[in-house]
Amino acid sequence: MNYDVTVIGSGPGGYVAAIRFAQLGFKTALIEKYNALGGTCLNVGCIPSKALLDSSEHYHQALHKFEKHGIKVEGLGIDFGRMIERKREVVKQMNKGVEFLMKKNKIDVHYGFGSFVDKNTVKVSKEDGSEETFTSENIVIATGSKPIIIPGVEYDKKRVITSTEALELDEIPKKLVIIGGGVIGLELGSVYARLGTEVSVVEFTDSLIPGMDKSLGKELQRVLKKEGFKFNFNTKVTSAKTEDDVVKITAEDMKKGKSLEIEADYCLVSVGRRPYTDKLGLENAGVKLDDRGRVEVNANLQTNVENIYAIGDVVKGAMLAHKAEEEGMFVAELLAGQKPHINYKLIPGVVYTWPEVAGVGYTEEELKAEGRKYKTGSFSFRASGRAVASMDVDGFVKVIADEATDEILGMHMIGPRVADLISEGVVAMEYRASAEDVSRMSHAHPTFTEAIKEACLAATEDRALHA
Repeated sequence: MNYDVTVIGSGPGGYVAAIRFAQLGFKTALIEKYNALGGTCLNVGCIPSKALLDSSEHYHQALHKFEKHGIKVEGLGIDFGRMIERKREVVKQMNKGVEFLMKKNKIDVHYGFGSFVDKNTVKVSKEDGSEETFTSENIVIATGSKPIIIPGVEYDKKRVITSTEALELDEIPKKLVIIGGGVIGLELGSVYARLGTEVSVVEFTDSLIPGMDKSLGKELQRVLKKEGFKFNFNTKVTSAKTEDDVVKITAEDMKKGKSLEIEADYCLVSVGRRPYTDKLGLENAGVKLDDRGRVEVNANLQTNVENIYAIGDVVKGAMLAHKAEEEGMFVAELLAGQKPHINYKLIPGVVYTWPEVAGVGYTEEELKAEGRKYKTGSFSFRASGRAVASMDVDGFVKVIADEATDEILGMHMIGPRVADLISEGVVAMEYRASAEDVSRMSHAHPTFTEAIKEACLAATEDRALHA
């Protein structure tokens, strides 16, 4: 065999898996379809969207809040081209970082489209038309996902767009319609709303960010409404098409039973993603897919073919970069004879709007459905000295604990920097801490993290100190 392990796909799951395999002594190859490493997350997902979120938030702060801080700004404006260019620079820097890590760990990178010839042989079809074939003892599928386009929506990549094109627009839209009230749509909608775009969201269900604790969606809706977002819930889009630089969206209000027509400069389709296994040649290796197009795996992320594993967005579970990373490390350590573990209930979910949204563990809705008895404690950022000082008072922290044992079952928060704060909840729950345990830990004052301690105090006999 040419390699001990070959990883197909260089996203956060794939390249992290390759590094861990190499650290453990495996001769490792990594295959990437595009000319840059890092996958969707680094090139057209998490990283570029955060670059634009930060740039637009700086502008929004300067426009709306600097005056209250006693800072005068004259001649404030937007150089959108520069903003996009900075985003590209961030991506390029991260690409080089991943390239460096591959060289450092002596991982052979093969650029081109990887596909199975058989269960131990992979073919790489290159841009120049040439092909390369090699063998591998084990193969990891980490090919990620692609946006879903719903029937009736004419995706032209110019006016009817997905997140990929929304990160590379030539202009700031006057009107933007977002199909889907989930994470990606709200993050990119926030970017453009802060820059002055009129944003409308059309969502099939009755709330935002379905899947997260319902209280978070309600609070996020309240805050985004203040920023000018318009929402259409329980509404099904039946068509979207471009006519003379205008996108015409037709939808059905399922509650009122009437049709709805909206016009916009751009329509962002963000209704979810599908596993990407197109033309991978899985049939040549005998790898099975499930009824939703995901690669079937067992608890060890092993497919029905003994030497082939799959991780990240191509298998069941949340489509999150950090979940894929955990799975990549899991497979590497498993094949090295170690006994790794992943607690999928402790994979946090985050939305990088402002305020940010984050959650981990059970939601109230899940516990109610299971009939499990629980108690809750909440603390508003309006009562946080740190939040008041920084004028970031929207949001709260909610802790859910078992009614009898006080063990923390879930932690859900919306507010300043909660994307970072949620890790305290992950650590507490990994070690099965009680709300009482966390409430007795000293939290530096004044910090946003004090809201977690106060919420834990509230969950244990309603004894928050600053509520």
